[in-house]
Amino acid sequence: MTQTSAPVASSAPIIKKPPTNTAFKDRSKPEHVRDSNIIAAKSIAEAVRTSLGPKGMDKMIQSADGSVTITNDGATILKQMQVMHPAAKMLVELSKAQDIEAGDGTTTVVVIAGALLEASSKLLAKGIHPTVISESFQRASAKSREILQSVSQKVELADRQSLLKSASTSLNSKVVSQFSSQLAPIAVDAVMKVIDPASACNVDLRDIKLIKKLGGTVDDTELIEGLVLDQKASGYDGPKRVEKAKIALIQFCISPPKTDMENNVIINDYTQMDRILKEERQYILNIVKKIKAANCNVLLIQKSILRDAVNELALHFLSKMKIMVVKDIERDDIEFICKSLACKPIASLDHFNTDMLGQADLVEEVSAGSSKVVKFTGVANPGRTVSILVRGSNRLVLDEADRSIHDALCVIRCLVKERALIAGGGAPETELVIRLSEHANTLTGMEQYCYKAFAEALEVVPYTLAENAGLNPIATVTELRNRHAQGQYTAGINVRKGLITDILEENVVQPLLVSQSAISLASETVRSILKIDDIINTA
Repeated sequence: MTQTSAPVASSAPIIKKPPTNTAFKDRSKPEHVRDSNIIAAKSIAEAVRTSLGPKGMDKMIQSADGSVTITNDGATILKQMQVMHPAAKMLVELSKAQDIEAGDGTTTVVVIAGALLEASSKLLAKGIHPTVISESFQRASAKSREILQSVSQKVELADRQSLLKSASTSLNSKVVSQFSSQLAPIAVDAVMKVIDPASACNVDLRDIKLIKKLGGTVDDTELIEGLVLDQKASGYDGPKRVEKAKIALIQFCISPPKTDMENNVIINDYTQMDRILKEERQYILNIVKKIKAANCNVLLIQKSILRDAVNELALHFLSKMKIMVVKDIERDDIEFICKSLACKPIASLDHFNTDMLGQADLVEEVSAGSSKVVKFTGVANPGRTVSILVRGSNRLVLDEADRSIHDALCVIRCLVKERALIAGGGAPETELVIRLSEHANTLTGMEQYCYKAFAEALEVVPYTLAENAGLNPIATVTELRNRHAQGQYTAGINVRKGLITDILEENVVQPLLVSQSAISLASETVRSILKIDDIINTA
């Protein structure tokens, strides 16, 4: 006998779940997005922080093809890093922007941006709105530029010693710092030769050509008033040295012409072949005779991609006529060569005359390590251009010397654009900390908090300098703030002696534009990151 039980009614109400909005799941909350962006950007700043200053560490960068780069230049490190996060990429772009604007301070600008983001995250945690922080940082940045202007010292371009000090300060933080006494004068002289010091307000660094040649040491780097070509003289028995040279730069080929389309020439007997060879020979000989008739004795030939710019037969004729030939001139170098030698490019043989030629006292092929270069000196009517032949014992040192000289040239360019110097060694940043904190006390509300956070963030520069130099960062920065509070605005960290000294007496100076640009660009980037409240991925 089976027993059945009556169904029991459930007293709990049935609740239907609302349909989930799958599209909204992909959107993160604003605070999570900001936290993600700040953490990603700060990680980039931490990666280069140890490279700041003259005692900073170097990075070894290995690319996918196995090539190795050793550098402590912030722009170079970040350019070669594989960065995926979009906010982190903004700091890479920030470093590039500083490199274009000032040429130096590429590590400093990223370190400052990282410290400002750290300060922003603390302000956000207190409940301050991102827009308030952003606007306060903008005003604090403008105030910082005013303060830096007030503590700067005017400099004249005729004051060679001040320019040398600035270039040396830039070079002292590089891998090749031991050669700063040789490289600084080269950088200063190169810039001064391509500008008019009385009226110049900028420098076109394309007028300064850097040619890297392996061999020798960085000591052998030299500045050449004239022109140096990376190519060597062509032709086995052609002249390698020409005095009282008359130089032509041609953009046409000295080789048998070819049709635009592929074709076949069918030859029935040897007489037809002989006729073709004779015609080619006569064609080339006529070109060479016209070149010789214009009294040209040095011929520069632009590289051709359609056919040989010059063939062996043409080189034979040219060498017989004692004409020195340098072939494979790159198209990008044409403008620089014409400006240096006061010659004009010749596009066809019909325009080949003496008016198009440049003149030089001496053109010779010289050895540079295991290879050769062609050097032009004593150029008549030279343009405002110079060449720097950079030497190094190995490829790593050579590349770093090239980057270091470029940074030194950029520092001098900064002084041409903004003729003012400030002390280095963390002195300007510490002065900003003191002065901005004092200014913050005159403000009210949220802005006061933001100004103080901005000021304290700038302390990261002297703190990092001390830390990288092996000093006690807290004791050093505390002593530095004390000195600046007493009015010693040129007091900075002397990393060689491990003390706080008057940094101007140590000849550690930097252009005003470098620091102003670093603070402006860093604060702009931080403001951009703070304004982002969502990341939307598109298909």
